[in-house]
Amino acid sequence: MNAPDGKYAWTATVGEKGQIVIPKQARDIFGIKPGDTLLLLGDEDRGIAIPPKVAFSELFHSAFSEKSEG
Repeated sequence: MNAPDGKYAWTATVGEKGQIVIPKQARDIFGIKPGDTLLLLGDEDRGIAIPPKVAFSELFHSAFSEKSEG
């Protein structure tokens, strides 16, 4: 079965300390580098999602930016 363009699936094993290794292909595709901070979103019914890094910066900017009054 071929996946649609831009769609991927990988597996990862959880280690003894609860850590997972993100597969190299996924790191390459999404530009994940050592030391990067990832945002994990969880939903008990739908599972865990790791949105793109840009989503983290947009959320941070939205939450902490000063809105001009005028």
